[in-house]
Amino acid sequence: MNLLVTLLLLVCTAMPALAQRQTLVHKDEKRRYIVYTPASYASQPDKAFPVVFNFHGSGMTMAEQMLYTQMNRAADRHRFIVVYPLGIRHDWNVGFDMSYREGSDDIGFTEALLSRLKQDYRIDGARVYATGLSRGGFFALRAAAELPELFAAVASVGGPMPEPVVQHHTKPGKVGVLLMHGTADQVVAYDGKAAGYLSAEDTYRYWLKHNGIGAAGARSRVIDADPNDGTAVTVREQGNGRQAVALVTIRDGGHTWPGADPFNVGLPIGNTTRDIDANEVMWAFFDRHRR
Repeated sequence: MNLLVTLLLLVCTAMPALAQRQTLVHKDEKRRYIVYTPASYASQPDKAFPVVFNFHGSGMTMAEQMLYTQMNRAADRHRFIVVYPLGIRHDWNVGFDMSYREGSDDIGFTEALLSRLKQDYRIDGARVYATGLSRGGFFALRAAAELPELFAAVASVGGPMPEPVVQHHTKPGKVGVLLMHGTADQVVAYDGKAAGYLSAEDTYRYWLKHNGIGAAGARSRVIDADPNDGTAVTVREQGNGRQAVALVTIRDGGHTWPGADPFNVGLPIGNTTRDIDANEVMWAFFDRHRR
């Protein structure tokens, strides 16, 4: 663990100029975030760029999320901005262990942060997306439910729909939703948790219904690009011409970011699939959605 801490300190102190730590005061609380701009941002001064919010898992930092997911590489390839917000006490409010309405105002912070980003950067307001791991994935789904007027699509890794979000979800706005989940996840169960969160399959069906997408006509494919990684991936997707809902089931996959390098978070996170790259799959999905 000391080695990990040392590595993170080196990463943060040697952080490239394209990734900058910033702060925003929201409800008298100083909130922190990192913004990464791709190399093309400076060379295309007249272009408005898409932005992806990348929410960390519980107990993680924004720098750890950036280091683990390596989304900056995809941002350079596909020319989008990535923002890594930091939750209060390294957590996000999805109604677990805190009041959904009276706990930390992470939804308000997200709105305020997007407003600040639009002031400070050339943001394409029709191409705002969110993703996250574990608790960050749960929160990406809360953002989809409560801020459909802002987000065109979201992707959650190892974080299906929390029951508190289901109970408070009243906005009719439609949002593209991509779910990635390992069947052998020992941290957040693929089959759900009673009174906690829906299963991955039920989350998929929930968003199909919310987006008015019929159950028939799903496209499905199996990916096993690396037969030695102990996993195989099934991708199921349905759409209505504007929004799509997709479920990426990783057979025998753990609580990990697909395609990422091993990372010690002190939990039994299990197998990481090499069959897909989460960042590439997400961007292909996001790129088809506009607000």
